[in-house]
Amino acid sequence: MIKRGKSCFHILELVQAMHKKDRLEVKKEVFETNNSRSNNREYPPFSVSMCVYGGDNAEWFDVALGSVINQTVEPSEIVLVVDGSIPQAIQDVIHKYEKLLCGVLTFKVIFLDKNEGHGIARRTSVSNCSNELIALMDADDICLPLRFEREINVIKSTNADVVGSDIAEFIGNESNILCHRCVPVSDKAIKAYMKKRCPFNQMTVLFKKTMYEKAGNYIDWYCNEDYYLWIRMALSGARFANTGDVLVHARVGDEMYQRRGGIKYFRSEKKLQQLMLDKRLISFPRYVINVTERVIVQVLMPNKMRSLIFQKFARRKL
Repeated sequence: MIKRGKSCFHILELVQAMHKKDRLEVKKEVFETNNSRSNNREYPPFSVSMCVYGGDNAEWFDVALGSVINQTVEPSEIVLVVDGSIPQAIQDVIHKYEKLLCGVLTFKVIFLDKNEGHGIARRTSVSNCSNELIALMDADDICLPLRFEREINVIKSTNADVVGSDIAEFIGNESNILCHRCVPVSDKAIKAYMKKRCPFNQMTVLFKKTMYEKAGNYIDWYCNEDYYLWIRMALSGARFANTGDVLVHARVGDEMYQRRGGIKYFRSEKKLQQLMLDKRLISFPRYVINVTERVIVQVLMPNKMRSLIFQKFARRKL
């Protein structure tokens, strides 16, 4: 089932209202572009791809959607895939934005009959996006207001096919930032880094749909659909870039480190390393180093220690 709103040039002013305690009191205001906000006519239209499922937090989802709208350069459409059944609280958030965005921008809501998993849900969302430029966003993170403006400017200046940014990771309150996950900026540095670790923070990425389709779209790969996609895009000749600054605040917790451990997760990562070896993206010595590191961190190490290792060695402490 797809529900569509109407598109127009101007969008909501939600800056103050989205931070009020009662978020359902938000009022719709169509504003005239002024000197404090970028003129959308200077930028190409773009879509935002989002997914939500029953396990997501409705309040965090509400904040995430609000942050997508509260931008200096606004999207022309949001494509939301509902991955299976959801509680009434999440449904209420969807209804709220259907009303708020009607006549302002296109808001497509696509319901999947059952929970299909992130790979299929994200692929469904991207395939229903109308624009060449598509930004990814998660249902529990927060975009900073300059995110889309900065990323599109980098695409303009570098002719990159994929652009992302650093993230600030926080627990609980958004002001409780623990650390930054910083990624390389240049195409050459990103592709070198990809031989060791995933070179993008997925919730920050904006890419060109033609290159995404050339690489074969999102394909299921346990907990690594994004890494697998970047590898295939690199093999397809994509140009990469990161902005070098934080444009998304990402929620983290102990469950994140639990997801990044265990034998199933290790096997998924090992298969990716084998793929890169087979495609000659990495050498055999690099393959051995990568697999050995992952055995230690993902299989042998308890969750608490894994959390400390990630924060100490894979993040920049503040």
